[in-house]
Amino acid sequence: MAEALGLYWLAPVLAAPLIGSFLGTLIQRLPAGRKVVFGRSSCPHCHHLLGLRDLVPILSWLVSRGRCRYCGARLGLFYPAIELAAIVVALWAVALLSGWLVWVGCALGWTLLALVVIDQHHFTLPDALTLPLVPAGLAVAYLAAPDSLIDHGIGAAAGFAAFLLMGWAYRALRGREGLGLGDAKLLAAAGAWVAWQGLPGVVLLAAAAALAVVLVQSLAGRRLTLTSRVAFGPYLCFGTWLVWLYGPLVFP
Repeated sequence: MAEALGLYWLAPVLAAPLIGSFLGTLIQRLPAGRKVVFGRSSCPHCHHLLGLRDLVPILSWLVSRGRCRYCGARLGLFYPAIELAAIVVALWAVALLSGWLVWVGCALGWTLLALVVIDQHHFTLPDALTLPLVPAGLAVAYLAAPDSLIDHGIGAAAGFAAFLLMGWAYRALRGREGLGLGDAKLLAAAGAWVAWQGLPGVVLLAAAAALAVVLVQSLAGRRLTLTSRVAFGPYLCFGTWLVWLYGPLVFP
């Protein structure tokens, strides 16, 4: 029992800061087409290569007071924020899941976290992150409940087709792109994880969250127009995460 608890509960939480540090690197490098795994980390200001003592998640940032040890430049909150967010994902998964699904939930949450930040900053959802989620979701569905695999396959196809059609309709009506193909791929991934029954909840939660954020921004004085770019991927990630953890929304 103790071994199982250490493997399924303690290990993901302890691994989360390291995963968060890797996610920070991935988020910075993947959209720029840089090597994610093999490139050495360096200070973004003086470009001095960082050693192991500079790369301990959260702790290194705290010890150096958020500054580069070599040039003294401020490093910002990006890396510690991602590392803390990865810990939150792990704790959330641990609180709601059990057994091997804890690691599955963490992997899904960490991938969605990376997609949220990348889309928010670069208005892109990399295929390297969205596409693997489709077979991964189908594999998890088969292992957890083999009889549900068809529902999850339908969900993946329906998610992609729905956003593809909406994007085509918007382009036909407005004469410009409204929903990117990345959103369609992400909704396909969502369908693979939550099945077709969960897709309405994903879209509804995503739309509600997006409208809430736009309302807050409007109240804060930031006016959005019909031509303003809004990354919808983060909200789809939010909806996917909630529906996968808590189940499809029940409509009366």
